[in-house]
Amino acid sequence: MVLAAGLGTRLKPLTDSMPKALVPIAGKTLLEWQLEKLRAAGIQDVVINVHHFAEQIEEFVRTHEAFGMDIQFSDERDLLLETGGGLRKAAALLGSEEPVLVCNVDVLSNICLEDLIAAHDAKSLSTIVVSKRETQRYFLFDESGRLKGWTNRKTGEVRPTGLNTNGLSKLAFSGMHVVSPEIFEVMKPYPDKFSITDFYIEQCNKHVIKSYVPTDYRMMDIGKIDSLQEAERFARTL
Repeated sequence: MVLAAGLGTRLKPLTDSMPKALVPIAGKTLLEWQLEKLRAAGIQDVVINVHHFAEQIEEFVRTHEAFGMDIQFSDERDLLLETGGGLRKAAALLGSEEPVLVCNVDVLSNICLEDLIAAHDAKSLSTIVVSKRETQRYFLFDESGRLKGWTNRKTGEVRPTGLNTNGLSKLAFSGMHVVSPEIFEVMKPYPDKFSITDFYIEQCNKHVIKSYVPTDYRMMDIGKIDSLQEAERFARTL
């Protein structure tokens, strides 16, 4: 699943007239970068969630004959559901038999998707791609790589409240994860709109959620208008 419904506010003024997914980087749209990487890994069935300028994304995919893939759209025009709610709404399109790879449309990386998919244990609710990069917010993992909580380095906040962070590793979420089909049952009590980060924090002591740290990982979140030139250079190295 490609999460492409966001408003792209940090990429204004470009996103005043187009969705974030269609912002061009090094001769391709962000959506093209994601779809080509998925196709190269042998993935043919894709769901894209849409909200902001949804019709532009749909038309772009149609014009390109779905890039030779089977692409469906999860329509969030009426309400933007965030990363957790968007995944759950797409459940019927994603099916209940196989794990689902989820990625953000605006994150480029050199990750080997085949290795990530192979690393996912069906006994885990989710396998989340993380790294040691500098940021303010971190997931916290024990020695076995199991998620135990979350912290904001700037504010000192720790979740769950009272968690002993001694011995836990701080790793930054990349926005990519592989989820087992059972996750949709766990999500049922949640409201329509919720964050996948909040969901993982709340569920990590009830279900196994594991880390995946790619080898020689390089990634870039294309989140700000002043980062586009850097993004052009980065994309050409992939």
